[in-house]
Amino acid sequence: MLFKISGVLILNLSLVLSLHGQDTVFYNLESPYHTVYTHLKNLQPDSYYPEVAGRAFVQENITPKKAARLAIKLKQIWDAEGTLIPVDRLPTETNFVDSVSGQSIYVLDSKHPDIFIKKIGERWQYPPSTFLSIEQTYNTIYPFGADLLINLLPKGIGNIYYLGLKVWQYTGIGLFLIFGYIFYRLLRLVMDKFLIRVARRMGYTLVVEKFVRPVGKPFSLLVLFVLWLIFLPVLQLPVLLSKYVIIALKATMPFFGVMVLYALADLLSLYLEKLAESTSTTMDDQLVPIIRRSMKIIVIAVGILFILNNLNVNITALLAGLSIGGLALALAAQETLKNFFGSIMIFLDRPFQIGDWISSDEIDGTVEEVGFRSTRIRTFSNSVTSVPNGRLADRTIDNHGLRVYRRFKTHIAVTYDTPPDVISTFVEGLRKIVIDYPRTRKDYYEIHLNEMGDASLNILFYIFFEVPTWTEELTCRHEILLKILKLAEALDVRFAFPTQTLHMETFPGKPSLTPEPLEDMGQLRERLDAYFKTESKK
Repeated sequence: MLFKISGVLILNLSLVLSLHGQDTVFYNLESPYHTVYTHLKNLQPDSYYPEVAGRAFVQENITPKKAARLAIKLKQIWDAEGTLIPVDRLPTETNFVDSVSGQSIYVLDSKHPDIFIKKIGERWQYPPSTFLSIEQTYNTIYPFGADLLINLLPKGIGNIYYLGLKVWQYTGIGLFLIFGYIFYRLLRLVMDKFLIRVARRMGYTLVVEKFVRPVGKPFSLLVLFVLWLIFLPVLQLPVLLSKYVIIALKATMPFFGVMVLYALADLLSLYLEKLAESTSTTMDDQLVPIIRRSMKIIVIAVGILFILNNLNVNITALLAGLSIGGLALALAAQETLKNFFGSIMIFLDRPFQIGDWISSDEIDGTVEEVGFRSTRIRTFSNSVTSVPNGRLADRTIDNHGLRVYRRFKTHIAVTYDTPPDVISTFVEGLRKIVIDYPRTRKDYYEIHLNEMGDASLNILFYIFFEVPTWTEELTCRHEILLKILKLAEALDVRFAFPTQTLHMETFPGKPSLTPEPLEDMGQLRERLDAYFKTESKK
């Protein structure tokens, strides 16, 4: 780190410290600039005087040795984080006042606002309130006793510089890479063996091989990079080099994290598919692929934000800009957003499910797929119609697929010359057809002589079939209509059709057109019973 001194030190405000009875070092605490310069300049390899650097810390309740140790720890914190303190930009005013707090303090690093220098009397020093923060931050950066390794650094030839680094630092980098590779291979081996063994015992071998095992590689690399980031400060790399190495590690770690979560999204989707298969509705079967895609998009988006944040990009400003851009995009894509929220309402309300026959205005067909933007409907002409979900959510939908019974309504027209007894017997036979047929609703049906039309007497035939599909409904209609025709044939009932007939009561040489009553009521009932006995034998 390079430090620039502007001007000559004012000797009457400078202090003198004699070290080991021979070295005399000047130090100055008259301004934020001079205090930080005293702290950092006296911890450089060519001017290493920790006790002088410790003079920047208030020493009322601590020893000079303890102050020197705090000075070293604070510099090691900044070095480990790759933080450059711009000493030449620090204020040189003795009576400097912070514009925010209105106090004579100066915060050196925005990451650690609780570590600052303060004017105490005529001196600018690190106050005792910062000592605890320094210790806590130091223990966070050097966990698991990593700081002990610093005290074991090689001496002698190990401190020789080559291309900006010491020989022991090159050795440490090599050891980091070697032990990192060994750790990675061991972790992969343990994960693979452990996962396969557990999967075989639980019967999930295929799931582990297809979904879980691919997670092992990025997960192992993620753990390895975390360990490298923890123990990197031990190497005591130059500040600039440490800064860029830390940025590279922090930017790479979320990438492996995204790979892990991306693969786990497939595993969670598999679990959701199993849950969807256990339900009676088919809508959740269509929802699972959408959830899978949504999870992957969210994982990628969050991963990108983490990477940008680790690259020191201002995420707040970026999100604010995206919000403004998102507002403009929302105004330009109102229909798309309407369809998106329409799809959410469809999934929440579930007005229909996959395979249901629905109709609404010009829409009439079977639902095949429900997406984020539109719903695909297979029409009865075998074409596919894509209906925007926004329009579909606003419409009144007639869901034929939710029917328990399928209605069948028709009018059976018989001729006006049909005797009343025959009509009564015929209606009774129609009701018995409905009761005997296995797939009709028995608790409600309507079969009556309903109206006297222009050319016929009309019998209302209003029944319900208990069938799930339209094909089965058509089959039931076919069978019921055949039974009606056979019953009419058995009772000599003639069906009328819209015609105009010139009717002459009598005609010379011809019998009268008015039919004679064929039988009495008893004989008609015998013929009705004979018909159903014949039907029951079939």
